Amino acid sequence: MKPPPEQLGAAGRARHTALVDGNQHATDPNRFTTLHEAAEILLDELAERYQVERRETKEPIGPDEAFVRTVRLIPHDPVAAPMAIQFTQSGLHLRFGRWWLETLPSCACDHCDPDPEQLSDRLRRHAFALVEGGLWERVRRGLSGSWYQARLIGTEVKADREGPLAAAGAREARRDGFAAPMRWGPWQVTPEDRPAEVH
Repeated sequence: MKPPPEQLGAAGRARHTALVDGNQHATDPNRFTTLHEAAEILLDELAERYQVERRETKEPIGPDEAFVRTVRLIPHDPVAAPMAIQFTQSGLHLRFGRWWLETLPSCACDHCDPDPEQLSDRLRRHAFALVEGGLWERVRRGLSGSWYQARLIGTEVKADREGPLAAAGAREARRDGFAAPMRWGPWQVTPEDRPAEVH
């Protein structure tokens, strides 16, 4: 599996764009059935083990985009970060906490040739990093405006995201406590999954 486009330099990204000729979903989407199945197993596992509410809806993956199946796991503990997985034709969109967004695969074209098994492993590692309380988020302000920063840390996981925020969204985030780095708490295990006490 080749490095995804976001890990390439400017020249590498230009070569990638030329190679795929604008068609970043050239691969037969059926090859990602394995990834969808892995997500279903993960969602069932987490919903059974942790104190969360499971909601399933149809939601757009972005402005003016198609509605797709979206499954949310919302912890009962408000200091724990919510998770949403959106099932797309070419993979998954992962949404953690307030801002974290990750697309698996980042590019589904034949040139990148993403491996569904490796993507399934990445899905589990990143999901459990979130569940264990490994997501940090904050809002920053500069001369050109505000932006968010997010960091996910866990076993074999250390990843960062950032992006611009509208003024209203930045103000709301500051009111909610994100002006300083905020670490989301771990998910609470259901009582039946807790280890038995030794007397």
